[in-house]
Amino acid sequence: MQKKILILDFGSQYTQLIARRVRELDTYCEIHPYNNPPLIDDSVMGVILSGSPYSTLDENAPEFDLSKIKGKLPLLGVCYGAQYLAKINGGNIEPSKIREYGRANISKIDDKHHLMDGFPLGSQVWMSHGDTITKLPEEFEVIASTKDVKCAAYHVAGEDTFGIQFHPEVYHSTDGAILLKNFIVNVCGAEQNWTPASFVDSTVKGLKDKIGTDKVVLGLSGGVDSSVAAVLLDKAIGKNLHCIFVDNGLLRKGEFEQVLEQYKILGLNVKGVNAKDQFLDQLDGVSDPEKKRKIIGKVFIDVFDAESHKIENVKWLAQGTIYPDVIESVSVNGGPSATIKSHHNVGGLPDFMKLQIVEPLRLLFKDEVRRVGKSMGMPANILGRHPFPGPGLAIRILGAITREKVRILQEVDAVFINGLKEHGLYDKVWQAGAIFLPVQSVGVMGDERTYENAIALRAVESTDGMTADWVHLPYEFLGTISNEIINKVKGVNRVVYDISSKPPATIEWE
Repeated sequence: MQKKILILDFGSQYTQLIARRVRELDTYCEIHPYNNPPLIDDSVMGVILSGSPYSTLDENAPEFDLSKIKGKLPLLGVCYGAQYLAKINGGNIEPSKIREYGRANISKIDDKHHLMDGFPLGSQVWMSHGDTITKLPEEFEVIASTKDVKCAAYHVAGEDTFGIQFHPEVYHSTDGAILLKNFIVNVCGAEQNWTPASFVDSTVKGLKDKIGTDKVVLGLSGGVDSSVAAVLLDKAIGKNLHCIFVDNGLLRKGEFEQVLEQYKILGLNVKGVNAKDQFLDQLDGVSDPEKKRKIIGKVFIDVFDAESHKIENVKWLAQGTIYPDVIESVSVNGGPSATIKSHHNVGGLPDFMKLQIVEPLRLLFKDEVRRVGKSMGMPANILGRHPFPGPGLAIRILGAITREKVRILQEVDAVFINGLKEHGLYDKVWQAGAIFLPVQSVGVMGDERTYENAIALRAVESTDGMTADWVHLPYEFLGTISNEIINKVKGVNRVVYDISSKPPATIEWE
């Protein structure tokens, strides 16, 4: 039984960051919504209550019965979680006179409690709350304060129950990792043994037990996620895995042929399918981004249905779904977090396909997927590939899709990506691409006036795609690439560079 830390999600934008920080401590954890929790069994070593966009004073504030957890298992409430613990036990929560949002410094620490071991006085922490705890219940004691917040952290006497008003999981809490490690290792007693190698061993065993001698069909995209999923399944079931790589006409220039060659090196059982016309015919003239995704998902399923019928006795469809896909599409396990966008590979299959879904990477973040691939000896050129959206260039063409726009964007993208590689910048960027803008602008080429298309270039740095910062590419490089695009790609006369971070923007434009 996999030992784990359980994170109960009350809808905070930071819940996924808590999970990431716990995973970085080589400890397995799972996020579950407060209104659909799992069974509390011997596998749960401790519980973390997340923050929330709600106030505990709201009439419809999230509530959860903690009777099977509090006093029985180590428990840490973060922000809303801390205030909720205090309120239901008789404490007072009141609106702050000034909304406390941003940096603060710990000015007082009671370090006789394991949670605060080694946590430095004066440490910067990140506050994000509109209410404050004005009175703690009996048996609750303050163990950390800031200049403006008396109860920045507390402990419940006689229990391994703690609450913190700040967010240790965010980058701005400079020593947050110390506090989380104290809770996970010192309080919960976690062994920190959840490593890429252990994940491979347990996942391969689980796949063998789950699938047995059944046949599985897997849709390869050429990206890291589906490739790592394929190698894991290949380890578990060998030639009973049938991989299909579909050319949807929305891949990068020359990518279909290049990726098929890479998969041969991995020894995978792969079939390439040219379905360009099926996708592009359905997408012709479509401009709404969600409709694009739905069309691509439907055609993808149609192609798979046709191909899977050519393989006798296929019972499973494997997908390279990872945690951010699930989080952004369906609000973790049906919970309270806001849905950002739908992903084409999340949400199940129509009944007529009669295939069960297997998603070996569903609980991994992108950087964890790469570490798992590396532990299995996969080539660096596959693991180092930039993420590429499942719908491909369809969501990088803003507005109506046409074959000509696809051609132009493929040419532009090739110039940009090849330029990053030639200038030694590709591996310094987490994801890069070009966006076809729905505007035309006036230009001059030679002695002629032009009225052609504008392109935006995008390059970001990130670890998991949940947050991202734009990359400061050298001006000289951007100038060179802009000139090359305008000179080589007919139909483009203007290039701009996107300097938006996520949040508030997303990495893709649609």
